[in-house]
Amino acid sequence: MSGPIDDLGTATLQAWGLVGIGEVSAGDDLAGHLLDGIAATDVALEDGDVVAVSSKIVSKALGLRVRAATRDAAVEAETVRVVAERFSPGGTRRIVRSRSGPVLAAAGVDTSNVAQGEVLVLPPDPDGAARDLRRALATLTGRRRVGIVVTDTMGRPWRDGQVDAALGVAGVQVTDDLRGRSDRYGNPLEVTVRAVVDEIAALADLVKGKLADRPAALVRGLDAFVTDDDGPGAAALLRELDADWFRFGHLEAVRAAVGVPPGTDAVPPAPVVPGSVQERLRRAVEVAAASPFWRLVADVTVTADRVVIAMPADGAASALLALGAFAQRVAALAVAEGLDVVPEPLQVPGQGTTGAITIRAVSQSAAAPPLRC
Repeated sequence: MSGPIDDLGTATLQAWGLVGIGEVSAGDDLAGHLLDGIAATDVALEDGDVVAVSSKIVSKALGLRVRAATRDAAVEAETVRVVAERFSPGGTRRIVRSRSGPVLAAAGVDTSNVAQGEVLVLPPDPDGAARDLRRALATLTGRRRVGIVVTDTMGRPWRDGQVDAALGVAGVQVTDDLRGRSDRYGNPLEVTVRAVVDEIAALADLVKGKLADRPAALVRGLDAFVTDDDGPGAAALLRELDADWFRFGHLEAVRAAVGVPPGTDAVPPAPVVPGSVQERLRRAVEVAAASPFWRLVADVTVTADRVVIAMPADGAASALLALGAFAQRVAALAVAEGLDVVPEPLQVPGQGTTGAITIRAVSQSAAAPPLRC
């Protein structure tokens, strides 16, 4: 089935938060736990139902509690690529491409409801975990057309707050592609591809709750999106790098452009609270100096509102070229730090003096707000 739900003659969905599942431990029969929850909720599993399961209990059943000296160490171990990072007194906050696939704050590493010194990491193959759970439910109940959505909480780049989204999927149509159809006015739909499984995950979260001890939900009314086969899974929703317009945060994109991508040991992450104009200018100089493209051979002074880059006394063309490149990098990095900057007229060296390139901050913009994870 590939038609939109609007054409299916239904406008009603039901969702139950499953109670009575209890604590899940490594090696437990998770399908059995879910059936206990379905029974305790006084509802029967039917073909066409979708079971949405928190990744937390999937990870617990798979024994994915790991010892970690710090959460930062666990996040680094689960990271494929850093997207954005900021330093805070409590540690480094990172948004990363996780080993499980999606881009997540802290790689989805969880420190709640585990013993001190332990963290819970996401399943390395979320779609595989969903397929295994679907097969186990089918074996126990005989229901072959039940969909599974493994959910996890994710932030969104342009909006505050978090929503649950699909981490792993089996037996559910992942997207509903409406491109090529027309609306009631005859306008063609050109870009509408609805992420059905993410919408299911968000719906389920409203009845699961974060503090209500209901780690799973049963959703009914989406039979047309439940498939006989397992399907491609949530991996089908992941953008590859060439199609990802947001592979870095705004500051990290500029740092990467000058050869200092996030995760470079030579330069620490920017702080969550950006700080004063002088602190931002100083970071711009530090990052520019760490760039492998040009090496600085001149003195730099950072004051409250400007960077002064001394010109070499001999005025050699190669040195002047390197100096100009360095100044340009500083200016770009300062803008990425949320500053509006202007270069002042070049001071050329005179007899017995050294000239300078000056970059002055004229205002502080709102381009670098604190990072929210």
